[in-house]
Amino acid sequence: MERFLKRRNSSPPSHHPPAKRKITRENMDLDLIQLYDWTTASRLYKQLEKEIDYNTPQQSRIHVFGKWHDIPRKQAAYGDEGLSYKFSGITVYPKSWTPVLTEIKKKVEHQLGINFNFVLVNRYENGQQHIGEHKDDEKDLLPDSPIASVTFGQEREFVFRHEDLHFKRRRSDEIPPVKLMLKHGSLLVMNSPTNKFWYHSLPVRRAVTQTRVNLTFRQMRIAKVD
Repeated sequence: MERFLKRRNSSPPSHHPPAKRKITRENMDLDLIQLYDWTTASRLYKQLEKEIDYNTPQQSRIHVFGKWHDIPRKQAAYGDEGLSYKFSGITVYPKSWTPVLTEIKKKVEHQLGINFNFVLVNRYENGQQHIGEHKDDEKDLLPDSPIASVTFGQEREFVFRHEDLHFKRRRSDEIPPVKLMLKHGSLLVMNSPTNKFWYHSLPVRRAVTQTRVNLTFRQMRIAKVD
């Protein structure tokens, strides 16, 4: 936890976070906001490291192409009572909101004017830990709802590729990937219809040696569990 705070590669502290940056491409609508200054982001990062109860490797396994796989990162889910979330062959039952998650959730909701009832927490120990190309388009998500992704810790490159590029229907010079550096305390909002047409990933970066914690806030439409 202290490694990032003592030896950071992020930008220096800023008392006046920059304004929202709008990013648009074909079927893409993103907002990139520096939600917290460095000092506040670092306080929240330390609280997350203390409060988050991550799943065991067995609990985090996913089912892809008929086989079970361990995910290359730590993961946990938090949300409103009675919800569940199905993806990659597993059903996730979220834990109750912690104080730091509630604080961040309220900040994001105030910024966007949207209420969220679920958050997926991913912790990447270093640049070897990653997430492959995917869409956040599960049936449990409220249709056309935005996904709000908040980053704490190590700055990492986040890559979007259009589905036509993913399936090799077009070349990269026709519809190039979009690469963003997500900084400590930043908020990336993936608005509709982005998740219908664009895959996203956090690629392996072997030069990265520090930890990143990412929160993706979502609006779920799941029925209560009996």
